[in-house]
Amino acid sequence: MRAVVVERWGGPESLVEREIERPRPGLQEVLVRVHAAGVNPVDWKTRAGGFLIEWGAVPAVGWDVSGTVEAVGPGVGMFRPGDEVFGMPLFPRQAGAYAEYVVAPARHFAPKPVGLNHAEAAALPLAALTAWQALVDAADVRPGERVLVHAAAGGVGHFAVQIAKARGAYVIGTASAGKHDLVRRLGADEVVDYRAVRFEDVVTGVDVVLDAIGGETAERSLQVLRAGGRLITLTGPDDVPAARDGVRAMWVLVEPDHRGLREIAALVERGELKPVIETVLPLAQAAKAHQIGEQGRTTGKIVLTVL
Repeated sequence: MRAVVVERWGGPESLVEREIERPRPGLQEVLVRVHAAGVNPVDWKTRAGGFLIEWGAVPAVGWDVSGTVEAVGPGVGMFRPGDEVFGMPLFPRQAGAYAEYVVAPARHFAPKPVGLNHAEAAALPLAALTAWQALVDAADVRPGERVLVHAAAGGVGHFAVQIAKARGAYVIGTASAGKHDLVRRLGADEVVDYRAVRFEDVVTGVDVVLDAIGGETAERSLQVLRAGGRLITLTGPDDVPAARDGVRAMWVLVEPDHRGLREIAALVERGELKPVIETVLPLAQAAKAHQIGEQGRTTGKIVLTVL
């Protein structure tokens, strides 16, 4: 099968297309024919230096998948060949979604949301699951709470705005001025131009902060939280500030989640969640996708089409 692999640790040029052996499903696994693969910041971090990942014999990148079940292994009862599925298999172990086929446990996938094409569905899993697990599983956002989402137009951020709104929250997003209209359309009640003002000078009384930026942003975010508030940072355990004044701070690392995928699909099908896709490129242009993503100005998601 065709797959994009990491020839050596380094820049986008280290991504090359190769013919490698097609995997076979084992016990409780499915083989998925990939139609589209989402691109995420963790992809280029792994390409640059093996960040997080336990590598197999062939260093293949990518986790977001939307496709069709090609074959099922022994013990799989929830899917049959021909079923359309989406998921984030194996994370943080190597999955190799930039390829024609992926094999993983059946419960790392869920039925593709009705009404989305494969490129749209491939934009969802890692970023939407991250937002879901941060806001719902970790923070337990409740109706009427005030939620601040940093980088609200980004991959995780644009899903977080919609998920928080679907939970009944009052949502505040930070974004550059040119992205304010989009963030409002996604459901934000307020948008702060982080380039014009310091968010902590204009935002107060927040119950939950979702920080996908890291560094000093997490520390500054403590200032806007009320007593009993929750700060969720996504960038790593070193970016979790010391809790104070009754505020809890924690790091969330996304994990495969069949239940979460089904909840996300339900939000999509109810019209409460939609992916924003900035760029769709063919698999052969994976290096270009990384070049675009690493500039840090992407609105929504980048997706690679495989079929």
